[in-house]
Amino acid sequence: MSEAIPGPAEVIPGPAEVIEQRLRQAGVQLTMGGEPTLVPLEPDGAEWSVAADGPTKLGYARALAKELQRRAWPDSTLLYCPGKRYDGEVNPRWALRLIRGGDGDPLALWPSPNPAAVPRKSQALKFLAKLGEGLGIRLHPLALRDPLQADRRIWAIPLSCEQGRWHSLNWPLAKPLRQLSAAQGPAGLRLPLQHFPEQGLRQVLTLELDREGWGLFLPPLAREPLEQLLELIARHSSAWQRPELSGVLPVDCSGHWQVLGLTADPGVLEVNLPVCPSWQDYAEWILLLEQAAAAVGLRCWREQGGRREGTGGGNHLLLGGPSLETNPFFARPAWLVGILRYWQHHPCLAYLFSGRSVGPASQAPRTDEGSASPLDLELAHRALEHLPPGDQRVAIGETLRHLHADRSGNTHRSEISLDKFWNPAWAAGCQGLLEFRALESLPEPGWTNAVALLWRALAVHLLEPAHRPSQLRDWGPALHDQLLLPSQLWSDLEQVLAELAADGLQLDPKPFAEIWQWRFPQLLHWQEGAAELTIRQALEPWPLLCDTPVEGGSTSRFVDSSLRRFEMITSPDFRRRFRLELQGRAVPLPAPEEQGPLAVRYRQEALFPCLHPCLPEDVPLELELSDAASGTRLQAWRLEQEEQGFGPIAVEPGGPRRKGPSLRGPEPGSCSLDLRL
Repeated sequence: MSEAIPGPAEVIPGPAEVIEQRLRQAGVQLTMGGEPTLVPLEPDGAEWSVAADGPTKLGYARALAKELQRRAWPDSTLLYCPGKRYDGEVNPRWALRLIRGGDGDPLALWPSPNPAAVPRKSQALKFLAKLGEGLGIRLHPLALRDPLQADRRIWAIPLSCEQGRWHSLNWPLAKPLRQLSAAQGPAGLRLPLQHFPEQGLRQVLTLELDREGWGLFLPPLAREPLEQLLELIARHSSAWQRPELSGVLPVDCSGHWQVLGLTADPGVLEVNLPVCPSWQDYAEWILLLEQAAAAVGLRCWREQGGRREGTGGGNHLLLGGPSLETNPFFARPAWLVGILRYWQHHPCLAYLFSGRSVGPASQAPRTDEGSASPLDLELAHRALEHLPPGDQRVAIGETLRHLHADRSGNTHRSEISLDKFWNPAWAAGCQGLLEFRALESLPEPGWTNAVALLWRALAVHLLEPAHRPSQLRDWGPALHDQLLLPSQLWSDLEQVLAELAADGLQLDPKPFAEIWQWRFPQLLHWQEGAAELTIRQALEPWPLLCDTPVEGGSTSRFVDSSLRRFEMITSPDFRRRFRLELQGRAVPLPAPEEQGPLAVRYRQEALFPCLHPCLPEDVPLELELSDAASGTRLQAWRLEQEEQGFGPIAVEPGGPRRKGPSLRGPEPGSCSLDLRL
């Protein structure tokens, strides 16, 4: 027999390639979006802790927008937009949008600007006249005063477009009324529209001019008229510096535009990534964002207690389609139900990659922590599974959006939010998007990309009906007991990764192990031969307190974040040979032949308001190790701050210690002790 001639080495595709191949075979176009958050190197001030806005945040946002333009979208158009307005906030939050065509072409061909040139009054009026000529109408500028800046010139020009035809009209406003309101923000948001002619649409173009620069607030228009207006502005402003553009951006669900957003959020700057057709595109944006952020003094983590923590903001992941016509979920309600059930079956997907605040009072409670009963969820899922073939977007949206809510009925606070799936009551509510909110910004872009790949792999895995759970799982008390401990979450994630590997979607476990170790830092490790003790930080669901009045006359909901929990893992030999005391009370360790973790809940600090204000804080915690046979103390540690871990303290010399009272053991079926009892 002749020897076989070796052929070329077989190229084994990576998991990302396998995922995309499986999606193509199934005829599914699955897009991804993200909402990572950033903070400055020195996050000082309320705007980088609790407030949505402040003196420096918009400056950072503008710098980042220009850096992203320079690195990725040089021909994009930058637009300042009013964002959401929340109770207790005077003005709407702002949002910067970088926009370009869906095929990557610019919306307007902006010439190279003259950075020192600002139009004079006569030039500004001629510019407006040329805009009118380009639109085929005559514009009627109305001069207004700015009470906040007397030397600033403002013109308001009624301008609207209906069925492809442009309209303008005279605004006969009495002279005493010709001034902006005293609120902050662009002139277009401060107009005296209560005195606008009744027969006209309240759509106004404004032009602002001072010595430093000039700007335009665009009227609320549909996509095509807005593009036409931008082209004319770019064509007739080439002699001056580029104007600062503001306006209301129409929702585009058909893929005509690519949009990247920067928005003000409490404590952080939120980035809304463009729609990404594949995981590779998403991963490239995450890496690019890290580089651009570093160039302007921003990063995706903050330092606390000498270690890297998340920003405190979200890193939400969105799944959808390139357009409403090609949305993969509308005609596959059973697939969507399979995704929802699978996430409910695996608490690691809700708890392992989120922030410190988890559970019913968090920003992303699971469906079994929200307002819906298990019966209602099961009824909804079964009804959706049996829908006839066809586009079922309305049935899906109306069935699920009332169930995916927190206990107060807030549909935005949900682990998997359907706020943006099909909700006609909201202007941006009909985009066919699933928003996964139980994700926090991670300090390493590679970790963020690994989590996104896991989400996409699971979506592909669940395309096969045999891989979908048939019903929800009743976790009972274990959900907020065992399933919030590091060892149990890692075991759950290992099961998820094993199921993917068996389906040909093998992911590298290394980045997930790194996330786990970072997420649950080791507070103490002690070993002597086969005897080993490991203590790790664990999760604790913080209880929700009553509404509390805050400055401005509104109320706010607080949680008691003083509660902490850690997990103790001991080897059988440790439990045979040694005894532990915490605060002078014996710790009821499991028997040597038993398995399973033990957790301790305690109060880190005294807060106001808090739950059980009569109970003091428990720190510093003192942990003592002694010989089980003789009772001799061998080692002692103290915990002052959770971030610092247990540090060694001196052991008093002496013989055996008198055995003191034991800590109250955990309830049947539980693994947690409570120092407060």
